Formats: sequence, C-alpha cells, structure tokens
Amino acid sequence: MPRRRVGQEMLGFGAAAPATTLDGLHDLIDWSAAERALAPVHAAAKGEAAWPPLSLFKALLIAVWHDLSDVKLAEALDDRASFRRFCGFARHEAVPERTAFVRFRRELVRLGLDRALFEAVTRQLDAKGVAVRTGTLIDATVIASATREDGEAGWSGHQRRKAVHGYKAHVAADADTDTALVVGVAVTPGNAHDGVAGVAVVADAPGRVYADSAYRGPRFAEAVATRGGTAHVVATRFWSLPGDAEAERRFLARNAAIHGVRCRVEKVFGTWKRSYGLRRMRWKGLARSALQVRLTAIAYNLRRGLT
Repeated sequence: MPRRRVGQEMLGFGAAAPATTLDGLHDLIDWSAAERALAPVHAAAKGEAAWPPLSLFKALLIAVWHDLSDVKLAEALDDRASFRRFCGFARHEAVPERTAFVRFRRELVRLGLDRALFEAVTRQLDAKGVAVRTGTLIDATVIASATREDGEAGWSGHQRRKAVHGYKAHVAADADTDTALVVGVAVTPGNAHDGVAGVAVVADAPGRVYADSAYRGPRFAEAVATRGGTAHVVATRFWSLPGDAEAERRFLARNAAIHGVRCRVEKVFGTWKRSYGLRRMRWKGLARSALQVRLTAIAYNLRRGLT
C-alpha cells in the first residue's frame, strides 16, 4: 500500500503565515536523517494509504512540547496551521486521527527505533555546532509508573522521600551552561542502582564527568576512565573527618565545586517534568516508557538547540 502524499497546497491568495517557533525547529536540522531512521516502518498491505512516518514522528514531538494526549493532538493538528505546517500537512488536507498515533507508537516500540531517532537528531545538532562538549553531567530521575500493576517497573526508595513505583531515566548531558543538551539516555526499572546503570550513558571522550554520591565506587570511575574521561563524584563523609578541621574544609570545598557544576542537570529534569508532562509514564512496560523518555529528550534537545 503506498504512502499518502502530503503538503500539496492549493493555489490561494493572502499574506503568508507569520513564522513561528515550529518553523524555526523545522529549519534547525536535516529531517531526512530521522526519515531514514524511520524507514523500517512499513505500510500495511491492505486498508487506506499510510501516513508518512516523519509526519507522525513530528506530531509526537508536538505532543511532548505541549503535553497533549493522542486525542488532543489529533484535534490540535486539525485546528492549528503551525502544527500542520511543521508536520507537512497542507491546509486543505485531512490529518491523522488518534488511532494513527497509537499504531505508529506501537511500531516504534516493536522495531526499537527510539534510540536510532535520538541519535539521528543528536548527530544533527552536533553537526550544526550546537553542542559544545566541555564536560558531562550524569544523573538519574525517578518517574512514576502509569499504574501499580506495571510488572516491569520497580520501587525506588530514598531516605528522605517516599518510595516511588516506576522507572529511572539515566541521563548524560553536556556540562556547558549555554547548551546543556542531553547526549545519552537509558531507562531502567526504578530499583536499578545509579552507579551501575549510569555506565550505559557515558559517551566516548566525555571529558570531566560530574555525578552525585550515588555514582561513587570503582565500577563507574573505571568505566569513565576507559572512555577517556575523568570522574568527579561527590564524596561522602568518613569517620575521622569531624576531628580534622583542614580535612573538613577540603572535603566541603571539593564537594561544593562538583555540586556547582553537577546541579545543572536538574534543569533538564525540571523541564521534562514541569513542561513536558513526564511526571508520570503514560504507558505500561519498559519499552514504551523508554520511548516516552527518548521522545522527551529529543524534544528538549531541539528546543535547546533553537534557543
């Protein structure tokens, strides 16, 4: 079954539409890289002509930026000219309904394309010189599961906060204050140890790697060193410290210097949860949750790259 051809405007009169943020995002990268990553998504042999995968992918990004459900996304695409233009739909054309996004998301999960899409967009931003690697921030945030019945989620406990049933998003971000782009993402059950799971997001040549005390220990430090970086991890107190004023001063100064850089990653998590609706997973299962997190990371990087 062939795909639909979209974006063919009819002849009309009137002033051109004013440029929007979405127009800037459309011009920010070469979207053909994402389109190639979506090539494994095939149209069904029967039924109506399929929607272009790139248009559906862009629609999912709009859903992240505006915290929209599938129903609200379909309504917004039908109503807002800037949304149509970003996704490639002309003003007179029909737009996908809610079930199209459900099926497309199911295909992304089945084919495991979330990682390929994240890498395609990140490489585009790197190629445009948006990302300037001055160091790497690594941390994890807990995201509540869609339901307590999600058997793939796990309990994440904390000595000062209530335990949460959900997943952990492990993130590596650029340490530069102007970019702070996410360069690595891994999603695990909530009971995964940060220092073990965080190894998966350490990239090659990460520079100085800043992390909190959950990443202390030889395993994480050795993984960073193997990839050509230097681990700067917040230290914990030791028993002989209270009696040594000079050691106390050095201890506090070292931790303060690391915290001063490491804390920048909290802006990433704050934006994800406050603005992009990642306070709770929308779907059950590790694969679907990983797709949601990586879509959020892609949307965040594009907005950071534009601004």
